[in-house]
Amino acid sequence: MISTKGRYALRVMIELAGHEQGQYVPLKDIAQKQGISKKYLEIIVKELVAAHLLKGVSGKGGGYTLSKSAEEYTLDEILEATEGTLAVVACLSEDAEACPRAEKCETLPLWEEYNALVHDFFHSKKLSDLL
Repeated sequence: MISTKGRYALRVMIELAGHEQGQYVPLKDIAQKQGISKKYLEIIVKELVAAHLLKGVSGKGGGYTLSKSAEEYTLDEILEATEGTLAVVACLSEDAEACPRAEKCETLPLWEEYNALVHDFFHSKKLSDLL
């Protein structure tokens, strides 16, 4: 399940994509326009900056801007920056230890197929598709 953090991250990215690239938008403006707590957005944008999806500048004229064009972002990279892995079960996570039951797990093919659907769906969608 995608949490509010992931959903709000998408909303922030959409908001910034609606501005000219390189134009820094103050966080208070984003919070007000999106109806999201500025305090909560501080946590989210910090993670997006750490993932190099946003650039931030403090001080007068500061704020946040996209690091690249909206067409270059896939939704999975935005969601993974705030949600972590989108793997549908723990054993399919990239950093999961090898499962001792993998060879005899009757449900593994089901989870692998579902995981591929989720990954392919979010990877095929660009931020620009949401504008």
